[in-house]
Amino acid sequence: MEIRVGSVVFHYVEKGTGRPVLVLHGAGVDHREAEACFEQALDGVAGLRRIYPDLPGMGRTPAPGTLRSADDVLEALLDFADAVMGGTAYLLVGHSAGGYFAQAMAARRPAQVAGLALVCPLLPELRAVPEHRVVAGSGEQGDEVFRSYFVIQTPEMLERYERHVAPAAALVDQAALDRIGERWALTPDQAPAYAGPTAVVAGRLDSTVGYAAATDLVDHYPRASLAVVDDAGHALPHERPELLRALLADWLARVERSR
Repeated sequence: MEIRVGSVVFHYVEKGTGRPVLVLHGAGVDHREAEACFEQALDGVAGLRRIYPDLPGMGRTPAPGTLRSADDVLEALLDFADAVMGGTAYLLVGHSAGGYFAQAMAARRPAQVAGLALVCPLLPELRAVPEHRVVAGSGEQGDEVFRSYFVIQTPEMLERYERHVAPAAALVDQAALDRIGERWALTPDQAPAYAGPTAVVAGRLDSTVGYAAATDLVDHYPRASLAVVDDAGHALPHERPELLRALLADWLARVERSR
């Protein structure tokens, strides 16, 4: 599906009906990774309309020259949410860089966000990021990106990477991402912290963003639950799908109680 909002034509995939859930993928991939990971957690939950867009400059969503900063991307995402949700409050899930934008969207439009879930979120003040360490597998299969991304390097994880992650590389507009990346820091929002049900999930072995900065979000969000998962890295949604499903089920239950 496609929809034009301002200067950006968003490509997205939609599944199910009911309350909208907007799921934002990380950098350098596209909706296929988010769909592969979060459908395992959300499919089968009654009454959820799952929406997986390609972020600008990735997948089949171009990044026109008008997008010159992370703030510009944020505005485009807010416009996309307004257009697709039709005024309905939605759930918001973000992995990695998608989590960075999800936090800002919730801060800007708290009344429109019924719940916020951040999985291995990119944060502006990272610290204590561990060295990459493989906990399962030989550490010798797959390409360099796979070996540096997954800490569980089994044939099953390699198959997931080759199906849902690697194909997006050919579609990345690197020049656009470099242009936006020159102003990657979002303008701080002075509004109160998002007060809705929040879930924060981090991989203890995440060598991309670490887990230490994510623990600070418990003090930032008044209704946050935190899980730091051992034997999981930045690819936690691939590596620990059953645990992620349970954590998101708890989050969805808290959202339902808040209605």
